[in-house]
Amino acid sequence: MKPQYAVGALSALAHPGRLEIFRLLVRAGPEGVAAGEIARATGSLANTLSANLSVLAGAGLIGSRREGRSIIYSAAYERMRELLAFLMEDCCGGNAEICAPLAAIAERAACCASSTMRSSGTA
Repeated sequence: MKPQYAVGALSALAHPGRLEIFRLLVRAGPEGVAAGEIARATGSLANTLSANLSVLAGAGLIGSRREGRSIIYSAAYERMRELLAFLMEDCCGGNAEICAPLAAIAERAACCASSTMRSSGTA
């Protein structure tokens, strides 16, 4: 990931409302969440929600699709992985103790991904 893309993504997440939305979408999984449900879950006003979704989409962190009359938003997991990889790329400097907690988190996430792949029949 180029540093300017990382800066854009981190800047988009550096706002409490946008971070809350992004985390909600990450938890929701690839199915995503309708805009109205995001508004209810976060207590966002329509214009504020729209602006926050625009910033997150502009940073490549979320995507959207239309289903009937609803717009469904979902996390852009590939972009999230790229950002996390960029942040951890130079981790530790050879000192494994520094990144051990992060490795444990990554391992738990890998288990989650594996069970999702098995249940969807892609593994």
